Amino acid sequence: MADTEHLAIVELGVEDAPAGLVLSTEAHWNQNEADWRFFLSKGIVFGLRDGSQLVATAALLPYSAGNAWISMVLVTASWRRRGIATRLVDACLDAAKKRGLTTWLDATPDGATVYGPLGFTPTLQLRRLRLIDPAGTSATASPSTYSLDALITRDAAAMGFDRSALLTAFSARPGSRIVTHDSAIALIRDGRTARHIGPILADRADQALVLVKTIVCSEAGPWLIDTVHGRDEFLHGLTRTGWNVERPFQRMRFGRATPPAAELPFAVAGPEFG
Repeated sequence: MADTEHLAIVELGVEDAPAGLVLSTEAHWNQNEADWRFFLSKGIVFGLRDGSQLVATAALLPYSAGNAWISMVLVTASWRRRGIATRLVDACLDAAKKRGLTTWLDATPDGATVYGPLGFTPTLQLRRLRLIDPAGTSATASPSTYSLDALITRDAAAMGFDRSALLTAFSARPGSRIVTHDSAIALIRDGRTARHIGPILADRADQALVLVKTIVCSEAGPWLIDTVHGRDEFLHGLTRTGWNVERPFQRMRFGRATPPAAELPFAVAGPEFG
């Protein structure tokens, strides 16, 4: 720890988006520069620099109703295992406490072992799936466009709080689409290495699966989906058509318990966004 104490924690600005992208690219994450600009303009992003080089980050993204997401906890390889990530997460927790926020995060298995001792409580689990080449026959119909207001309303029911700023920003990006088929709805956006589908909301698993099929047959991938563990019919339907489970995530909460959401999504907007 002693050799990192000279590195002061600083709050980053939008101009740091390219440097942040270097860190997430090194970690092989899917965020692009637009994602970083959203965090830096709408959230609070802490960082550590070694001279002019940004070597570590952590972000706190406030939502509504006293909720916030912690993500983008990144440390470049040569500075890992020195307590830097814990320092930055503590900075996020301090900022959240001052604002009276309940904080959430989606952790990798290794990350969950770090966050548990800090006071985070496990909630639901996620599974990230990747699709390179769709299997099976072509879709019989194309997905229809869907209104942003309707997505915001349904997403709020699934999350338990409003994320209109996030969904509005996503939908305004080049290449983004909000689509529906039957009663299922999904948002599609670009990532650095793959197109991301999520959130996905539907009344039933078969409706969600049909929508995913029509999406992947309507344009080129590769694709990522972060499914909610427990939606077994949906998960098994994806794996039968060529989707591969890439890694799990554990959703964790720091702070007061919250009422359960009215409906669980079939897939989320991404572990960095909830």
